[in-house]
Amino acid sequence: MRVFVTGATGHIGSAVVSDLLDAGHQVVGLARSDRSAAALTAAGAEAYRGSLDDLGALRDAAAAADGVIHLAFKHDFSDYQGAIATDLRAVETMGAALEGSGKPLVVTSGTLMLAIALPPGQLGTEADVASPPVPRAESENAAVALAERGVRSSVVRLSPSVHSRLDLHGFVPRLVRIARDKGVSAYVADGANRWPAVHTLDAARLFRLALEKAPAGSRLHGAADEGVPFRDIAQTIGRHVGVPVVGVSREEAEAHFGFLGAMAALDNPTSSSRTRELLDWRPEHPGLIEDMEAGHYFEESLQAS
Repeated sequence: MRVFVTGATGHIGSAVVSDLLDAGHQVVGLARSDRSAAALTAAGAEAYRGSLDDLGALRDAAAAADGVIHLAFKHDFSDYQGAIATDLRAVETMGAALEGSGKPLVVTSGTLMLAIALPPGQLGTEADVASPPVPRAESENAAVALAERGVRSSVVRLSPSVHSRLDLHGFVPRLVRIARDKGVSAYVADGANRWPAVHTLDAARLFRLALEKAPAGSRLHGAADEGVPFRDIAQTIGRHVGVPVVGVSREEAEAHFGFLGAMAALDNPTSSSRTRELLDWRPEHPGLIEDMEAGHYFEESLQAS
């Protein structure tokens, strides 16, 4: 299958590209720069120059492909609403290019939306649906609706922590840097709120399986750990960094964590039972705490990146 991948040189995208190539697929990756194009070529993929703002490029690349995996997102928290709007336009554009073809379109979302949409503490499942103004809900729902227009669309909701040695700028590296800068590793309130997690390579396999066989209109969960208490994450960081572990109030969370303040307090237990059954997805790599204990998140080279 000839697969068009946006976000193909990112943390997760690079793993997805590798998994696709190993499975015998051809990959065309969206490249915004010469550096990204060179990385794709070196990996054995084809580079397609463009960006999320270039809707004509997205349309043409999607139309020429046998399937699409959409991973790219503008992680600009100074204009998050603008990033959400750009993502929706990209989904709509590529979906329109595939309309009536029966080809797969796999779109990326996140499980944290369920922590906002559901009652506190409720286990999130693939059957749960979020609506605006929950972030990214409109893009997710637009992707699922494409199933009614002849697109084999699916959505992969990723855990807030997608972890591995490839993770240089995700939530865990940010939390480690905050602990070093502040001199303490913190959690909010009693730290009992839970974050699901998934290893990068298990997430990459899930995207490939979704491309190959997810039924039209599927919502899928990239969650291997159903919910790791945030306090356990903070304690692991504190021990490796060598700083005290403390609880902060919800009012203090934003000052301590910055833009992560609201997310650090969310309780997001998430089931992936239906995803595992539907696609025979079997996560096989280390869980979050085991991966953190391996030490790579605390290497000096990571802190300098």
